[in-house]
Amino acid sequence: MVIDITGPMGNAFYLLGVAQKLMKDKEWPQSEQQEVLDKMKSGDYTNLCSVLEETFGDEVLLARN
Repeated sequence: MVIDITGPMGNAFYLLGVAQKLMKDKEWPQSEQQEVLDKMKSGDYTNLCSVLEETFGDEVLLARN
């Protein structure tokens, strides 16, 4: 999945939703899901993107066009 973070799908709420969907689809335990979401929200937008890429780098590519 490629997400152009310079467009409308690059907003923080959308990216959090992508992470939630991926974790739910993979049936992650709720506590682990919350840990990742908390980590994503613990800093600025750059942190949110970094955590998303670190956690789901095999499935998500954030494009900065």
